[in-house]
Amino acid sequence: MFRLSDLQAHNSENDCWIAIHGNVYDVKFENITKFLHIHPGGKAILLQHAGSDATPAFADVHPAELLDEYLSSDETLGTLDPEFASAITGDSLSSRSANPAPPLHTILSLSEMENLALKRLSQKAVSYYASGTDDERTKFANETIFKSILLRPRIFIDCTNCSLEASVLGTTVGLPIFISPAAMAKLAHPSGEAGIASACSSFNTLQIISKNASISVSDIVAAGPNAVFAWQLYVLKDLRATERTLAQIKKIRQIKFIVLTLDAPFPGKREADERFKAAEAMAQTSTPPVWGTDAGLTWTKTLPWLRKHTDLPIILKGIQTHEDAYLAAQHPEVSGVILSNHGGRALDTAPTAIQVLMEIRRFCPQVLEEIEVFVDGGVKRGTDVVKALALGARGVGIGRAALYGLAVGGSAGVLRTLKILADEVATAMRLLGVERVDQLGLHHINTTALNRLLYDGPLGLGEINSGMRGKL
Repeated sequence: MFRLSDLQAHNSENDCWIAIHGNVYDVKFENITKFLHIHPGGKAILLQHAGSDATPAFADVHPAELLDEYLSSDETLGTLDPEFASAITGDSLSSRSANPAPPLHTILSLSEMENLALKRLSQKAVSYYASGTDDERTKFANETIFKSILLRPRIFIDCTNCSLEASVLGTTVGLPIFISPAAMAKLAHPSGEAGIASACSSFNTLQIISKNASISVSDIVAAGPNAVFAWQLYVLKDLRATERTLAQIKKIRQIKFIVLTLDAPFPGKREADERFKAAEAMAQTSTPPVWGTDAGLTWTKTLPWLRKHTDLPIILKGIQTHEDAYLAAQHPEVSGVILSNHGGRALDTAPTAIQVLMEIRRFCPQVLEEIEVFVDGGVKRGTDVVKALALGARGVGIGRAALYGLAVGGSAGVLRTLKILADEVATAMRLLGVERVDQLGLHHINTTALNRLLYDGPLGLGEINSGMRGKL
């Protein structure tokens, strides 16, 4: 067990240690710890906390179980004597704003919730949550695209009843709205992803738990007894670490689906986030951020491998063309896809999910019958949800909106966010003359204004079919 004098002596040898959750790691020797070089936030933030107990900073964004996934017991120098831990504790990475929030029932829109959240969140949280890639054209297009679709209300239709129940791969949910995977929710509120789960439980709706959640999966699902859960998968370069995690997820019966994220095999250039990290590390760097995911995934290699390690339905997140949606439908391992551009955080000027959905309708509409198609990104109003459903989506995801609700009011803030959307969806459905979400269709919308924005290149599905026959 290390005492303060032991650690000071260790530092005098030009080595560098860091303590996390009672264990002491040598962050200078590569053969002692891999975490320094695979940490998604880069090595600088770890070195910033060298020579201290970094547990508060670590716990602000990561669950303790993350260490077990990446490191084994023989990669520690030893354990830290609790008597001396308080003397060397580092500062927390995030700060909570003292700006008071108004009563939640007075917040009437997601935009209002976002504006309040941005005043309360720490600079670190804002730079991470709100940032998009490059000029953020795709991030903003995700929102503005919905405004180009017009609704076509009908009259003299009994709209007394309205049910928002929907189905996700055979599982009934209370809303056609799900929570997209968004990392490090504890930056918004101490309850983190558990606070989101509690709100989802009230609506019996779906939460996709981020691979980089700040709370353990078991604690998250325990907080949402009536919620439906899926788990986001990133395939790491260390394939065995991914397989170990899949084995752990398999034991959690509340997890109903695996969501393999594919739209960010490498990080986009999110300048606000990079600028904060550079300032935090007190050193500007031109090198790309560290990225621990495997960039070598393929249809014929990855899907069979994943099927060997899970018997849960597989959803592919990050489809951005009709060709890839068509390919997904050709693979029996795939049950559904989420059309997403990673919230505008991967490739800037990539198409919005709505554009991709319209591409599918134009070039390969059979995909909508063969697998379930969901959209994610840019939703600010219940009318946005209705428009996506009318185009054929089975459900619509929100990511940042849930984090902003969490920042304003914890779990109750997320509940308010979902309530605002649910009420707006119900109002729009009643005015359109439908009482169930599965009654929404193309006759309820006018998308003419978007025709010029759709892909008009070669179809190419014949070449895809020829290639597939040689591989399957």
